Formats: sequence, C-alpha cells, structure tokens
Amino acid sequence: MTSAGIMNWLETVAESVRRGELDADELIELLGEFRAASTACANASDWALLAAREAGASLRQIAPVFGKGYVRAPAARLEKLHRQVLNSEQFLELLRRRES
Repeated sequence: MTSAGIMNWLETVAESVRRGELDADELIELLGEFRAASTACANASDWALLAAREAGASLRQIAPVFGKGYVRAPAARLEKLHRQVLNSEQFLELLRRRES
C-alpha cells in the first residue's frame, strides 16, 4: 500500500463517478470504508513506530517521516503510546482486543 497507489485508485474511482457509475449510497459506503481504513493505517503507523524503536532506531532517524525532522513529534507520539502499552507486541494485542 502506497500513497501513489491510493491516488491512482482514487483517479479511477473519480472517473467512474464522472461517468455516473457510482451512486450516493455507494459513495457513502466507500466513505465509511475509507474512514475505517484511515484508522487502520494510523494504528499500523503507531505499531511501526514502536517496532522501529525496539529495533534500535533513534528518534533522529525516525523524525524525518514526521516532517521537518523534529524529534519532538515522534517522541510525543511514543510517550502517548507508552501510556497504553510497553512495546509493539502489546500494541498489536490491544488492537486485536479492540477488533473483537
């Protein structure tokens, strides 16, 4: 899954909408799926952050993916995550419990 892949898919769907191939109900269903997928992507991002730190990545190495290279952003996110879990495996277990 990449942002480019999603953008390509979006262009295809937009063309289908322009041709009248999707109605409002289908678009609302799609909206719901995307909102759920957005949450899943955010959770995957948090898991990857925890796992990267456990694998030895420094905040300085991680910072560029948060933008502008500031270590405060990943540090703050890790602090928030560590209030809930100690590591990536616990985070994954938390996600599993939420799903069931």
